[in-house]
Amino acid sequence: MTIKVILADDHVVVRQGLRALVAAEDGIEIVGEANDGRQALQLVKERAPDVVVMDIAMPGLNGLEATRQIMQAAPGTKVLILSSYGDEDYVEQSIVSGAIGYLVKQTAANELVKGIREAYKGNAYFSPSIAKVFRDRARGAFEGGHQGKSRNALTARQAEVLQLIAEGLANKQIAAELGISIKTVEKHRDQLMKKLGIHDIAGLTRHAVAKGIVGVTRENTVLKQE
Repeated sequence: MTIKVILADDHVVVRQGLRALVAAEDGIEIVGEANDGRQALQLVKERAPDVVVMDIAMPGLNGLEATRQIMQAAPGTKVLILSSYGDEDYVEQSIVSGAIGYLVKQTAANELVKGIREAYKGNAYFSPSIAKVFRDRARGAFEGGHQGKSRNALTARQAEVLQLIAEGLANKQIAAELGISIKTVEKHRDQLMKKLGIHDIAGLTRHAVAKGIVGVTRENTVLKQE
């Protein structure tokens, strides 16, 4: 049976490289490519893929929020995160979002095809470096007798608002993009600042860039360096 795959990454060259990695593989077919999270979500609804290979930092709708929405719209679809970011926070957020696996791009050449096949089977699959993070955390929890932290985790809506703030949208534009009122946007912004301990828009932007929620652009680079 052929595994239908959608590639979601905002860099065309990266998508071309990913396509080349799987093109020669038997039983895997690329049925669509998306350059942002919203397009990925729409393609999932239209083409019913088995697996989505998803980047995290994309414009419009980042990979984590796209994964959450894909899980709601098409729970049978498996999402495999493929990102340049390999630290614990990203992995944890991806799993919470519903991703079945997480690969770092540095190992994609060796791991991608196997990751797609395992995801299709319903098996979790992680790059060796990510698996080590889990082993170390499990060992630490066992030895220290404590649970992981997640009290400061953002809600799906808060993460969406944070991304759009970091992309330079004004409250009115964010409200129109998400279909909510300006007052609701302001409420989410205030909650973000309180939860993250950040007190200005520039700080929120720096946080979003540091966490890979958005890529570095000319606009938010200026804010990041202030």
